[in-house]
Amino acid sequence: MTASAPRAIEAAREALRIEAQALAALQVGAEMQSAVEAVLACQGRVVVMGMGKSGHVGRKIAATLASTGTPALFVHPAEASHGDLGMVTAQDLVVALSNSGESDELAVILPVIRRLGVTLIAITGNPDSSLGRHAHWVLNSRVEQEACPLNLAPTASTTAQMALGDALAVALLDARGFRPEDFARSHPGGALGRKLLTFVADLMRSGDALPVVQADTGFTETMRVMSAKGLGCAAVLDASGALAGVFTDGDLRRLVEQGRDLRTLKAGEVMHARPRTVRAEQLAVDAADLMEEARITVVLVVDETGRLVGALNSNDLLRAKVI
Repeated sequence: MTASAPRAIEAAREALRIEAQALAALQVGAEMQSAVEAVLACQGRVVVMGMGKSGHVGRKIAATLASTGTPALFVHPAEASHGDLGMVTAQDLVVALSNSGESDELAVILPVIRRLGVTLIAITGNPDSSLGRHAHWVLNSRVEQEACPLNLAPTASTTAQMALGDALAVALLDARGFRPEDFARSHPGGALGRKLLTFVADLMRSGDALPVVQADTGFTETMRVMSAKGLGCAAVLDASGALAGVFTDGDLRRLVEQGRDLRTLKAGEVMHARPRTVRAEQLAVDAADLMEEARITVVLVVDETGRLVGALNSNDLLRAKVI
C-alpha cells in the first residue's frame, strides 16, 4: 500500500517539525564548558564510541572533530570487547553515545575505561543511566519524542546527538583559533584546499618557458618569441635586466587597428610600463583575483628586487582548479 502524496508530505513535515523542536530544546552550559576544557587538555586523541544508529552518528562526530583540529577516531564498542580497546590509551579521552545509556556493548567496557583513568564524556538522553553515571561529563541529548510515528526508530534522538557533537566540535574549533588555512590542510583535495595551499610558485612558468625580450628587440622578433612561448605576451627587460614592461596580444590588436607600421617598432616603444605583477610566495588565488580585477589573462611574477622570475596565465589556474 502506498501513501497518498498529501499524506506523505504531511508526514515528512511532521518529522521535520519534531526534529526542529528537539534541537530547539537542547541546552548547553557548564557541562559543555567542562567537556571542551577536558578535550583541550587531552594529550592523546578523542575516541568516539556508539552502537547502532548512535555508532553512525559517532563516526560522523569523529570525522568532524578530526577535520577541525581535534585528533579523533571511532572505535566500535563490540569490537572493543574483543581487542580493539587496545586502541585506547591513558592519554586519550572517550566520547560515548547512547540514547538510553544502557547499551550492553558499552556497559561491558565502561569499567575498563574508568580503570584506565580515561576521561569519559557521555552524549545520552538518560543522564541517570549506567553510561551517565560512569561519565565525568554528560551532554544531555534527551528528546520528548522520536520523529518516527511509532516513536521507535532513532530519528530525533540521533539528530540531537549529531547536533551536540557538532556543537562540541565548533566550540573546540573556536577555542583553538582554528583558521581557514588549518581547515585546508585537512582537506587538500577539496576546492578550499586548492585555493589556500596552492602558491604562485607551484604553477608559474619559469626559465626557458618565459617569453622574454629586450627593450630594443624588433617587432618581428618580439612576435616570434610570443608565438613560441604561447603565453599571449612578452616580458620586456631593460638594459640592466630588470622588468620594464609587457606587450600582449591585446596590444597587438590595437596597433593593427591604428594602422601602425609594425616593422619599424621596438618592444620598448609598444610595451605597457609598470605592468601588474605578483610574487612567487603569494597564493595562486590572490593572483587570480588580481587578474580578474585588472581584466588580464596573464600576470608576471617578480622577486623582491623586481626582477622577472615567472609568469602565470588563467589556463594554469584553471588546470590547477584554483578558479
